[in-house]
Amino acid sequence: MTLLESAVDAALEACVIPGFSRIGQAVRSRLLPEFAEDIPPAAGKVVLITGATSGIGYAAAVALARQGAAVHFLARDRGRAERARRGIAAASGSTSISYGLADLEDLAAVRAFAHRFRAAHDRLDVLIHNAGAIHPEFRMDAAGTELTIAGQVVAPFLLTRMLMPALLAAAPSRVITVSSGGMYTQRLDPGTLQLPASRYRGVTAYARAKRAQVALSREWARRFAGTGVAFHAMHPGWVDTPGVAAALPGFHQIMRPVLLSPEQGADTIVWLATAPQMSLGSGLFWHDRRVRPEYTLPWTREKSPADTRELWDHLDAVTAADPPGRPSQGRPEASGEQAPLGVRGLRVGQT
Repeated sequence: MTLLESAVDAALEACVIPGFSRIGQAVRSRLLPEFAEDIPPAAGKVVLITGATSGIGYAAAVALARQGAAVHFLARDRGRAERARRGIAAASGSTSISYGLADLEDLAAVRAFAHRFRAAHDRLDVLIHNAGAIHPEFRMDAAGTELTIAGQVVAPFLLTRMLMPALLAAAPSRVITVSSGGMYTQRLDPGTLQLPASRYRGVTAYARAKRAQVALSREWARRFAGTGVAFHAMHPGWVDTPGVAAALPGFHQIMRPVLLSPEQGADTIVWLATAPQMSLGSGLFWHDRRVRPEYTLPWTREKSPADTRELWDHLDAVTAADPPGRPSQGRPEASGEQAPLGVRGLRVGQT
């Protein structure tokens, strides 16, 4: 890569609006050597995607099915799931499309789905955490966990934990977490991760959850180094999806001319799911097929590496009814006891 190419890429990233939009991807796709590579085939691979009934997840499912992967996706509603299954099959020409039902904001349903998946599949090559939602109002689950945290922090952790035996069986395998550029505005603090009702803003709660996802992906990579299971986090840029239109109508209206299509937003997900593992490493953060810094503002960096480990250990404890394929470090396995009040005020319930 030449100095000019590096300079152009860095300028796009620093300017945000062109860098996160279709302008940036159009330039990078002609400039960066990563985009010169064809998406590798995925025949024989088993892929599980959350949030694939529309938007980025749907586009990723279609692309991976076209490459030959057997695609299984998780959805909340049977009607939407069946429509998505038919659409993915028709668009990809694949007959290896299936789905399971669970609401990620219901941890009991996530557990039940994971048990069903493990009973039907002895291996999992790629797990993609894509589902996400911005809740306009403060809502909690029965355990007292705000739904953004429950569905986008606790549930992906629980799902990864329970499916770890299948990921280990398929090694080299990978877990991909779809974050958001909004996470650049927030710092991970386990004590304030969950906003109180009096100060709740859906966009802020979402950005904090997305920051936590990136930090946890890095921590999974650290703890499972050498197992053959790699962890990647990425943000897709600004994408024209039904979720963005519903949650951020003003932003969607102003920025729509330059928003990425769902297929463009899914590009790096599909690339991370299929590229040779040795070239990707583990525990890194990606955008437009390139490793990116996790922090653009100095005050958004964790005060201590212990903050990420503290959150990981707490989630590990409250989801420990189903032990992972590899024991936790420094803590005996829990036996399904009632979860304590969360990390310095964060309540995360166990079902």
